[in-house]
Amino acid sequence: MDLMLKGKVFIVTGGAKGIGAATSRLIASLGGLVVIADRDQQSNDLLVTEIKKSGGDASAITVDLTLLESADRTVEFATEIYGSLHGLVNNAGINDRVGLESGSLDKFEQSLRKNLFHYYTMTRCALPFLKKSKGSIVNIGSKTAETGQGGTSGYIAAKGAINALTREWAVELLKYDIRVNCVIPAEVWTPLYEWFINQEDDPERRKKEIKQRIPLEKRFTTPQEIANMVVFLLSQRSSHTTGQLIHVDGGYTHLDRMI
Repeated sequence: MDLMLKGKVFIVTGGAKGIGAATSRLIASLGGLVVIADRDQQSNDLLVTEIKKSGGDASAITVDLTLLESADRTVEFATEIYGSLHGLVNNAGINDRVGLESGSLDKFEQSLRKNLFHYYTMTRCALPFLKKSKGSIVNIGSKTAETGQGGTSGYIAAKGAINALTREWAVELLKYDIRVNCVIPAEVWTPLYEWFINQEDDPERRKKEIKQRIPLEKRFTTPQEIANMVVFLLSQRSSHTTGQLIHVDGGYTHLDRMI
């Protein structure tokens, strides 16, 4: 299926690693022009080089999205290079384990800056260009907003807000024909997830325990599987889909994990 991305411009925040990198690669492989916004310059450079060697087109800007000015810089960078903008993937964030008992108000606010505020600032800055292109926004959420996790109030508050904002923005932007959707992962095997698992006393045992709770095929979701849904939602092949929270999680969130 042709997703009709050729020549269209997309920003992916946190686009150099994990889910973001898989999304950036897929956009470029389908002829899209991808702008990677990530704080890790080395990873940015490596991924841009990889995409260009594969025949795609990518650019990267090294930004700390917790800084308010970074959203303006990123959108300006993208539009100066490519002249337009057709889609935005709000993906950057980290489960930083700022809990109710273990955290503080300052740490809670920092967590919201890492995981929520830049979704708003990036979307706001991108909006004038998305109005012109009747573009698409895809937010990356988390099953933890629905299931809870324990000990991670900041991240979950952010992800719960992202679910709500997806529906709010879908309503607000109807008049511009801008679609807004959210992809919700659960257990996705990314480099960051692997790092978290490796902090356990017995990482292999922990991996097996988690996989046994994932109903479909008893395996982790891959970053590519998340990217497939993200890119479909960016494309005009999903032209009448908006305001949706779409779970790509092997049934983890909604199916009985005892089956």
